[in-house]
Amino acid sequence: MSTSFTPQDRTQMKVAIFSAQTYVHEEMQPLVDKFPASFFIEPNCSSKTAPLCKGADAVCLFVNDDASEEVISVFKAEGVKLILMRCAGYDRVDLKAAEAAGIKVLRVPAYSPYAVAEHALGLAMCLNRKLHRVHARVREGNFALSGLVGMDMRAKTIGIVGTGGIGCIAASIFKGIGMKLIAYDVYKNDKITEMGGEYVELDDLWARADVISLHVPLLPSTKNLVCAESIEKMKPGVILINCSRGGLVKTTDLLDGLVAGKIGAAGLDVYEDEHNLFFQDFTSIDNATRMKNWDTKFAALTSLPNVIVSPHSAFLTKEALENICSTTISNLEEFVAGKPLTNEVKPQYK
Repeated sequence: MSTSFTPQDRTQMKVAIFSAQTYVHEEMQPLVDKFPASFFIEPNCSSKTAPLCKGADAVCLFVNDDASEEVISVFKAEGVKLILMRCAGYDRVDLKAAEAAGIKVLRVPAYSPYAVAEHALGLAMCLNRKLHRVHARVREGNFALSGLVGMDMRAKTIGIVGTGGIGCIAASIFKGIGMKLIAYDVYKNDKITEMGGEYVELDDLWARADVISLHVPLLPSTKNLVCAESIEKMKPGVILINCSRGGLVKTTDLLDGLVAGKIGAAGLDVYEDEHNLFFQDFTSIDNATRMKNWDTKFAALTSLPNVIVSPHSAFLTKEALENICSTTISNLEEFVAGKPLTNEVKPQYK
């Protein structure tokens, strides 16, 4: 348990908020109002930028911020006692190193599952009816219909992989437009069967689904879940949606599946190596710097007409941002008061 702070200490406690893009200032302002010594740091957290937390008691990180052992050693040296993840994911946090350094790690386990689930449907609908291509054509004065044929999604089969909070909501949304629902999860959720869905084995889901939407966390058991072997089992022309974690999909195998026509389309809100790209603006930097971050796999993906990539923005709604901030404040207040830490993340030891 953390050492409690006095009311005077509470107002003086400093939180260094990394990856503070413009929208983050507005999102996290309520935290700064409660803890006015806190400050924003625009760059994402890395071994180079970690020392910018100097003077902070806690750091607030986002999903692609680096909290490796090297970074945590910097935090420890600077006197940081707490890592506040303003997201659900924590796969870039070295939990064992944090525990060894005496630094607690808290997260926001859920903020708006509806936002992510709705985004998954949006990607699927856009890809099916080729709205991204329609938009580009019409702007150029091309009103031809050839190459724009989609399918009725009603009566087609949606395969939901992962039926936690987001997966169940996604299932209900896809079911709501008349799709047949099949699902896979190690832990079955009664809500799926209650809405008329059917749990199947993963190989069966790959083979039967017209649309597949991934909603599982990134674990050793789920890394590269979508790979050459699983793609080979999928129905030709399947639409693949990933609004969960980039590491679930092996990018080189996805590219092969798309080029071969086995996968009809892919909608990705996440990417295997997104930490080098996402949440950054490369349009205003010099070409040499930009090329250092060039990713040929990502370039190949985005060059395909049947791929849509959004920059890890599925969560990005007003409601989600409000929930992230309020939960982060609650996490911090529990720590300050020496209370049990509701959303603490601890390392798993086998």
